[in-house]
Amino acid sequence: MTVQQTVQQAERRPADVLRRLPATTVYVAVLLATAGWLATESRSGQARFIRHISSNVHHLKVGKWWTLLASGLVVDGVPALLGIGAVAAALGLAEWRWGTLRGMGIFLFGHLVATLLTEGAMWLMRLAHLPGALSRARDVGISYGLVATVACLLAVGGERTRRYGLGLLTAALTTAWTIDHELADAGHLVALGLGVLAARSRWLSAHPDRGHG
Repeated sequence: MTVQQTVQQAERRPADVLRRLPATTVYVAVLLATAGWLATESRSGQARFIRHISSNVHHLKVGKWWTLLASGLVVDGVPALLGIGAVAAALGLAEWRWGTLRGMGIFLFGHLVATLLTEGAMWLMRLAHLPGALSRARDVGISYGLVATVACLLAVGGERTRRYGLGLLTAALTTAWTIDHELADAGHLVALGLGVLAARSRWLSAHPDRGHG
């Protein structure tokens, strides 16, 4: 291979990667754009936007189901670039291995189902008049989808990856829930279970691994 051919191949690689990861590319671009726009807003403006897109009990009760998706456009709880980098790595690997439909499907499955289950629990707490049940709670972020995707990737790995990787992730999330007792921490454990469930589904296991093909 000549030097010119090597250079041309290197130039094509980023474009090839982007073509194989359309969902990851678009989602990361949206997250970056949202984070950049929020950085220009005042604290009150940021808080108002977060309240508007939170997928909480109140919004779901009044029919704002679009918040289930909109809430995943914001990185919350960690520095924006750190969260976006984690999404790019996890979702990118999932999309690379299983294709766009299944890769993004796992992420959305974790995000949507974990959100519905946690908000459903909050709704039941309100019906039972239990303390701490807030109908207008702040509920945004990428973490449910991210945890589900990482858990799924670990669950389909080798025996050591499943044993130690999933074990460490479970321990970390359980510790966070034990310390903080936040509904989101419980949601992370739910998302982990959803990721493992997705890894064992026929929908995923019947699909060839593109990354190894």
